[in-house]
Amino acid sequence: MSDSTPYVPPKVWQWESKSGGQFANINRPIAGATHDKELPIGKHPLQLYSLATPNGVKVTVLLEELLALGEQGAEYDAWLINIGKGDQFGSGFVDINPNSKIPALLDHSTSPPTRVFESGAILVYLAEKFGAFIPTVPTERAECMSWLFWQMGSAPYLGGGFGHFYAYAPEKWEYPINRYAMEIKRQLDVLDRNLSNRQFLCGDDYNISDIATYSWYGQLVLTGLYESKEFLDVASYKHMIRWANEIHNRPAVRRGRRVNRASKSGVPERHDASDLEETEK
Repeated sequence: MSDSTPYVPPKVWQWESKSGGQFANINRPIAGATHDKELPIGKHPLQLYSLATPNGVKVTVLLEELLALGEQGAEYDAWLINIGKGDQFGSGFVDINPNSKIPALLDHSTSPPTRVFESGAILVYLAEKFGAFIPTVPTERAECMSWLFWQMGSAPYLGGGFGHFYAYAPEKWEYPINRYAMEIKRQLDVLDRNLSNRQFLCGDDYNISDIATYSWYGQLVLTGLYESKEFLDVASYKHMIRWANEIHNRPAVRRGRRVNRASKSGVPERHDASDLEETEK
C-alpha cells in the first residue's frame, strides 16, 4: 500500500505482531502470563516490583517521603521489572497485577499479603496506611482525589498518545502528533492556571496528587520527556515550572527518582537506605 492510499479498517481487526514501533515485540492484545517466573521476596513487609518510569517513580517517591518522616514501616524492597524484556508477563507478576503494568506492590504485613496494582491505587493505599500525604478533612480529601484521578485519566494521553507517536512510532505522522500535542498543551494549561494562585495542586499542602502529577508533568517541563521540551514550549508554563522545581529538589524525591533506574546515577534494586547512599559517593 502506498503512502497516498488511505487506510481502510477491516471489518474485524487482526493482530499483526510486527506492526512496528519501539514496543512492538511486547505489546499484545491478550492478558495473562507468557512464562513461569516467581518474584523474589526481600526482608521488608513492602515488596515493590517496578521500573523508574513516571508511574514507578510515583511510588518510590512516596515511600522515600514516608521514610523521611520516620515511618520505619515504610521500609521496602524494590525489585526491577524490565518491561523491555517482558518481565511484566511472568506468572508471579501477573498474580499481583493481572493487567501486567508496573508498578505492583505486595504488602506482607497483612495475612494474607495484600496486593495493590495501578500507581494511583498504591499511592492511596500507602498514604492511608501511614496517615500521611493525604488530607483527612472531607473537602480537602475530595480535592486531592480529584487531582489524583485527573492525573490518572490524563497521563495516557501524554504517554500512550503523544509520547508514542512523537517518540516511539516507526515514523512520524502529522495528524496524531498534532492531535495529542493539542491535548497535552491543554493539560499543561489546566495545571498552570491552577498553580497560578496555589503553592501545590490542592493549596498549601503537598500530597499524593502532587507526587503523581509531578512524576509525569513535572518531569515533562523540567527534563523534557520524549525530548519534547522545545516542541511543546514547556518554558511558557511558568507556574508549572516553579511547582515542579520545588518538588524536584526535595531530598526524598531525588532519592525516589533513582530507585529501579538502571543507569549510573540510579539503583536497579533498593533494599536499604544505604543502597542509595552508596551511589552518591
